[in-house]
Amino acid sequence: MISFLEFEKPIARLEARIAELRSAAEGDDVDISAELKRLEQKNIDLVASTYASLTPWQKTQVARHPARPHFRDFVEHAFDEFMPLGGDRNYGDDQAILGGFARLDGKKIVLIGHEKGHDTASRLKHNFGMGKPEGYRKAIRLMELAGRFGLPVVTLVDTSGAFPGVEAEERGQAEAIARSTEACLALPVPMVSTIVGEGGSGGAVALASAERVLMLEHAIYSVISPEGCASILWRTSEKASDAAEAMKVTAQHLKKLGVIDRIVTEPVGGAHRDPVKAARNLAKVIAEELNELEMLSPSERRDMREERFLQIGSS
Repeated sequence: MISFLEFEKPIARLEARIAELRSAAEGDDVDISAELKRLEQKNIDLVASTYASLTPWQKTQVARHPARPHFRDFVEHAFDEFMPLGGDRNYGDDQAILGGFARLDGKKIVLIGHEKGHDTASRLKHNFGMGKPEGYRKAIRLMELAGRFGLPVVTLVDTSGAFPGVEAEERGQAEAIARSTEACLALPVPMVSTIVGEGGSGGAVALASAERVLMLEHAIYSVISPEGCASILWRTSEKASDAAEAMKVTAQHLKKLGVIDRIVTEPVGGAHRDPVKAARNLAKVIAEELNELEMLSPSERRDMREERFLQIGSS
């Protein structure tokens, strides 16, 4: 059962009408197949037209949809033979940032990403995808393993930001994020990062400082959440939609600005409507990018990363 967002109310009403007709048609001699077919096509067209003209704030809502696929969903449908590795060998094992060895299109890779969880219990377990210092230090450890064994690194970013709690600051949150960003930039192996949902602040950049940065069609990527920005500028979170517009948080805006390199198409109506298709499509695109990057030398890849980040905002 799909959970409908506020702007999807017309779609919800139409789908409810279709469900009613199907229920009424059971055991009825009246043939309403033509009417059902007409309404189903109307629903398909309505979903397509709605999602073709989303505002930045509406895209923010889609990026946060509770049914949107997260790290474990992509692992299940886009990668093979995932072997998780835990712990930072210093403090503990953060559950917001997961990673390990996997295969993509038959090739061995190191896979790292944020996991938000899908229900109350799993969201609490994974801290809503907000990584703590030990999570970023785990990511550094995995990237070092990737460099040692010559394995490409793939990261899936989906976080509102790094965990802001006192205990995280006591354990060196800022230093851990900076070291993780540094580890990305220094990698001798290919690295492809994808913003699959929310890409929030340094918590996202720490896993997204790659030579190729992708974004799913309805994902967002920003230095602060629209609500946070609105609270600072207007002293109220009710201006979040205005903030989202001004901040250029969407994949389409960021592609024009040169912040990301490629937009990955989602199924019509968002990745939450067909997570399997979304995951498989993403896997195909990442495989294409890795194949191109493997042709470069380690020094060329490092120069490519440095250049792409220095170029942002230069024009």
